[in-house]
Amino acid sequence: MTTALAAPSKVSAAHLSRPALLYVRQSTLKQVVNNTESALRQYDLRGRAIALGWAADQVTVIDIDQGHSGASAADREGFQHLVAEVSLGRAGIVLGLECSRLARNSADWHQLLELCAMTGTLICDEDGLYDPRDFNDRLVLGMKGQMSEAELHFIRARLRGGVLSKARRGELIVPLPVGLAYDAAFHVIPDPDTAVRGAVAHLFSVFEKTRSATAVVRAFRAEGLTFPWRHRAGPRKGELDWKPLSHHVVLRILHNPRYAGAFTFGRRRDQVLPGGKHRSVKVPRAEWISFIPGAHPGYITMDQYEANVAVLAANAAARGKDRAAGPPREGNALLQGIIICGRCGTRMTVRYHRRRGTEWPDYMCQRDGIENARPICTALPGTVVDHAVARLMIATLTPLAVEAALAVTAELEHRAAEADALRAAHVERARYHAGQARRRYLAVDPANRLVADALEADWNTALRELSDAQSAYDKARDQHAPALTAAEQDKIARLVTDLPAVWDDPATPMRERKRITRLLVTDVTVTRTSDTITAHVRLAGGQHRTLDLEMPKTGPEARKTPPEVLTAIGELLGRHTSGEIAGILNQRGLASGTGEPFHRLIVDHIIRAHRIPTRRQRLRGQGMLTLAETAAALGIHPQTVKAWRRAGNVRAERYNDKGEYLYYPPDPDNPPARPKTGRPPKLARQA
Repeated sequence: MTTALAAPSKVSAAHLSRPALLYVRQSTLKQVVNNTESALRQYDLRGRAIALGWAADQVTVIDIDQGHSGASAADREGFQHLVAEVSLGRAGIVLGLECSRLARNSADWHQLLELCAMTGTLICDEDGLYDPRDFNDRLVLGMKGQMSEAELHFIRARLRGGVLSKARRGELIVPLPVGLAYDAAFHVIPDPDTAVRGAVAHLFSVFEKTRSATAVVRAFRAEGLTFPWRHRAGPRKGELDWKPLSHHVVLRILHNPRYAGAFTFGRRRDQVLPGGKHRSVKVPRAEWISFIPGAHPGYITMDQYEANVAVLAANAAARGKDRAAGPPREGNALLQGIIICGRCGTRMTVRYHRRRGTEWPDYMCQRDGIENARPICTALPGTVVDHAVARLMIATLTPLAVEAALAVTAELEHRAAEADALRAAHVERARYHAGQARRRYLAVDPANRLVADALEADWNTALRELSDAQSAYDKARDQHAPALTAAEQDKIARLVTDLPAVWDDPATPMRERKRITRLLVTDVTVTRTSDTITAHVRLAGGQHRTLDLEMPKTGPEARKTPPEVLTAIGELLGRHTSGEIAGILNQRGLASGTGEPFHRLIVDHIIRAHRIPTRRQRLRGQGMLTLAETAAALGIHPQTVKAWRRAGNVRAERYNDKGEYLYYPPDPDNPPARPKTGRPPKLARQA
């Protein structure tokens, strides 16, 4: 080869004055361990540098990139160090077995060629010596770099083609999630371990009832249950272990179609970011490489899987236009997440205001107003709509209340039995490990004290774990409520017959009311006029109901005392005081303008505000006298008048709640009889 024959003439004194950099790399750790001949050939290039004129101490070997692919320079510290030395003019020659050792990426390769040409650095491989400043040499190096990159593509294509072919047939052997395993013929089956199968099945059962991943984690934690997982790497690769259930584990299981018996491949795609970093990106189902339902047994059906994914999507706390209904929260807004504006079709949000220590919800459609600085589309008080929809649901739900309540009771008992079985399996597993540790200890030679001590320690540890598992199991059984008797079920049946009382019970959590609402109601579309609210309720079964509601009054008009209250107060003032009137109004079911029950101060305020003649004014108008006037008319002291009133000699009417009276005028022709005064005579002592 011309370039190789003319190689010695390309080495100058300037090149020899700078170090020689020998780059050694193999793509994988497996190649480093097994392909030792390739490593020896690369290290032998040190002799090639010495033959070209470099001293042995001038040759620097860079081999810290062992086990790294040449497809990118991002994670190759050795290659980055080599490029830095070349760019600073500190290298006379760069040696590599072939171009693919240095780089399999055209961008990295041509960047190195440019730097070598600028600094006058030579490049040497097993075929010859090249000067990047020479056009012919540079042409050859460029072609070698392209061939190296193409070679990597062909290797990957051949390997990838076989993988894709097997994946499209559903025969590719891939790591399985916990709960699934391969049999001797590499067919996918449920895990042979009963405890593992029970834990996975219990997870799906709890989610079906709670419809929340967080609730599943909370249920496992409350029942003291752990969840299995397998080591994917390290010395314990493939071994089964147990730990408390985490939220991300629940989401990963619910989103995995393998639990529904479907073989999938290509659900994620690796994306290369600037700087060579990789990111895993979810791929839509239409772009999956392989999706084969019914490929193997599963824990749920595909319909259940689709329903679970839909529930998780509805619970997702997304923002903006991507937000769905959202999970039920603790706020007082019953229709949170499922109420829609009838004007623009946008999902309405909830705002709360506090009045007299109570939070009251308002539904608002303000997305367009926020984005485009326009007035709020719709705002309405939530209490009116919530109350009307709740009454509609109660009327719909009441005929099936007894049956549903008993079904829920049976389901709770079934879930408790599942949890008890899982705890029992945990105890049995701990008992097996303890027995295994015992057998190992008894089988060892007693003279071998080092091994015997270690096995004895393992046995003690297994016994402690068995004791802890048994204690936890006994404690959970003691805390678990026994099954309902027939009498208790009858009591529940009588209770749920009065469903409105159960719904209105303050002890019923608002979150549970919202869950019941979402089971019965798909969404509620509302439109508002100045004095009415129209709510179109779409029920879960496909039926529609339209509710015409009266818009509650706001401002001073909302606090206006009803006319029937004013009329009642005017009628009652002739015979009762303010406190007595308040009690009578409450007994009649009337309320003040603010919706509060009546008391004395409210009645007094209404009398003053509406200028209703007071009871005192009315009695005075009838000619009744004050205490002072009565005392003057009778010629006695005012305290004597009070005493005469208590004795019944003077008639009077109480006109307020302070115990103050007005007196009837005395009759001149029939003056009141003076009561006897003085102390009663003492009884004679008995002898």
